[in-house]
Amino acid sequence: MNLENLKVYFERIMGKAALIAIPYGWHIVFFFIPFLIVLGLSFSESIIGAPPFTSIISWVDESFLQIRLNLWNYQLLKEDSLYIAGYIESLQIAGLATFFCLLIGYPIAYGIARANTKIKVILLLLVVLPFWTSFLIRVYAWIGLLNYHGIINGFLLKIGIISQPLALNNNKFSVCLGIVYSYLPFMILPLYSALEKIEHQILEAAYDLGCKPSRAFWTITVPLSVKGIIAGSMLVFIPAVGEFVIPELLGGPDTLMIGKILWTEFFTNRDWPVAAALAIAMLIFLVLPIVGFQKFTMQPTGED
Repeated sequence: MNLENLKVYFERIMGKAALIAIPYGWHIVFFFIPFLIVLGLSFSESIIGAPPFTSIISWVDESFLQIRLNLWNYQLLKEDSLYIAGYIESLQIAGLATFFCLLIGYPIAYGIARANTKIKVILLLLVVLPFWTSFLIRVYAWIGLLNYHGIINGFLLKIGIISQPLALNNNKFSVCLGIVYSYLPFMILPLYSALEKIEHQILEAAYDLGCKPSRAFWTITVPLSVKGIIAGSMLVFIPAVGEFVIPELLGGPDTLMIGKILWTEFFTNRDWPVAAALAIAMLIFLVLPIVGFQKFTMQPTGED
């Protein structure tokens, strides 16, 4: 190998290393290091002071390094019914919102995937159009719509469908509705991507063999779009479990989601160690479906 070939080989190796280093560096700086900080905080003890927690690392006689891990924070999560109820309610609301996002998003994604190329661009633009405005403003708008004397109740009263205003706000219904509205594009886009890849010739062959459109949809289209369904469901379910803004604005005092509990522990109770333990437990629980999805996508399919 001459000097010129060695130089080209070295540049290729360095180029590949740089490409690999960028995503790994991003994850280390913005995920792994903050995760270690929160993990260490979850093993500390709460105190009255600044900062409101003790250090888990200390020096003994200026010679020995001592690490003290406080497991009481995790024990409290298991014993206190407040945290367990918060987890269960968060999972229920997030699961229900994910189901309705799929129920609404699948027909929309299917229609976009089957639309004319020119119209398709416009339809996709309409899907992402809400992101052009502030998330907070969009959620605030639902308060005016769902209030006891809001637009929806006023319209229903005017046309005579109801005789008195409905309690549409400050409950689980309004929280679920807000999550569905806010996260629906995250369901539509992965579904559209999966449905767009399905070759129309497969469906035409099924029709030629006497398969009805409804049966072809359930036996061909839906199975081939499973990865899009799982990806979209994860993009909705995972952030919805830890959602704070929507439950805070649209939920009432009876709406107990884990995001609100985290906020209360951090900023009201000033119990950072318990809040950190709560965040770590939630993160570990939510990582499991991500790992499962990664294993599922690595499996060979009939398309490969």
